[in-house]
Amino acid sequence: MNTPTLRAGLIGLGRMGRHHARVLRSLNGAELVGALDPHGDPYQAADGIPVVADLDALLQLGLDYAVLACPTQLHEPLGTALAAAGTPTLIEKPLAGDPASARRLTQAFHTAQVPAAVGYTERFNPALIALRQRLEAGQLGDVFSIATRRTGPYPARITDVGVIHDLATHDLDLTAWITGTRYTSIAARTAHRSGRTHEDLLAALGQLTDGTITHHQVNWISPLKERTTVVTGDRGILVADALHADLSYWANGSQREALTAFRGVTEGDITRYAIPKREPLIAEHEAFRDLVLGHSQRTATLHDGLHAVLVANAALQASYTGTTTAVPTPEHLHHP
Repeated sequence: MNTPTLRAGLIGLGRMGRHHARVLRSLNGAELVGALDPHGDPYQAADGIPVVADLDALLQLGLDYAVLACPTQLHEPLGTALAAAGTPTLIEKPLAGDPASARRLTQAFHTAQVPAAVGYTERFNPALIALRQRLEAGQLGDVFSIATRRTGPYPARITDVGVIHDLATHDLDLTAWITGTRYTSIAARTAHRSGRTHEDLLAALGQLTDGTITHHQVNWISPLKERTTVVTGDRGILVADALHADLSYWANGSQREALTAFRGVTEGDITRYAIPKREPLIAEHEAFRDLVLGHSQRTATLHDGLHAVLVANAALQASYTGTTTAVPTPEHLHHP
């Protein structure tokens, strides 16, 4: 059975938008028919398709769905307009720059009953998918803690938010996703080391609904690019390297001494899993295309995106106050 060709529109032709354009051009079952960017096409990503300057002109091209890859502060006005127009939308993360905007955006698509998702590509990283599957299968037994490191140089493309909303939300979302839980509280320290308005370093300590402790080290001031997730349980640890799509398992060795003063662990076998490597952004676009066609949702929902914004905002508040901050529970949406 042939997949119908969906007409897709892209909003934003900047550094991230050009990657979306590349994927949309080769995506089976979709056709990139137009783009919106008031600044034109700086990376020549449009390559012959119409580039318009306002949303009405883009919608007049007859879209089946849109990809929103513009600056974060524009997500709410453009997203709510797309919801009102009945256009399914894949919104680049973060969903919005603050909880109020994220709530309104979530409500807009819910009220309009229009499919939407947030572009957390780590959900499509082969190493993290394998990690999640192994956790669900109980390979680690009880999970004690999750630690993530996401570091690297400052990206010039980011000017409207700090490292918490831009980078850390990846880790906040993937942690909730691989465990199937939510955050209840978070404590944080931030720093401004590069002379910019927003924070460029974060150290955060969180807790999930099941009691799991999380630790996140995120910064824009390291020459070393890291994307690692370490999950510790009572049977060992799983280490995912999202940058290279690798997953390794350190098993706890058997305790040979019958009587010990401390019930600890010993070093056991180390296994490195062979994982088929595939570009996460392509898999994300396939999942959203399928959602538009009425298939099951494998992308991050707007509720997931709202939770990530709530946790990020709580981390930011915690860094101001020096206290552990509770993460609000997303309110039930009002039905139309």
